[in-house]
Amino acid sequence: MSNIFYYLLALIAGMGIAAQGGINAQLRSALGSPVMATLISFLVGTIVIIIYLLLFERTSFSTLSQVKSIALYKLSGGIIGALYVCGVIILAPKIGAANMLGLIVGGQMILAVVLDHYGLLGFAQHSVNLYRIMGTILLITGVVLIIKN
Repeated sequence: MSNIFYYLLALIAGMGIAAQGGINAQLRSALGSPVMATLISFLVGTIVIIIYLLLFERTSFSTLSQVKSIALYKLSGGIIGALYVCGVIILAPKIGAANMLGLIVGGQMILAVVLDHYGLLGFAQHSVNLYRIMGTILLITGVVLIIKN
């Protein structure tokens, strides 16, 4: 399959994240608590995933017994996800979608270049080069311009 498909899928996922921030901020307004909104958001997502597994991957439940032998850092993605969602819920109404996502993407890009350079956390190794440095600088410059609105 062509990489174009995956690039489009990533673009659509990014659009979903932009919408998710506003949706979850609205959930916070309705509930009055960013932490409760985070819990409800994750609870709904968990229910959807369980339904998917029951319908399409029933055998996956047999791997649950392996969780106890997994290194704790490999489970930290859930913690990071919860902190991210809660942070977005708090930030979205305060600084706006473009500022928030610009800063988030800037932070992601900086760490992504480092992770790729060293091939950390299972990422394919892609050495830092002039193009990656310039792309990151341009992206951060874009973030600065967005924030200056």
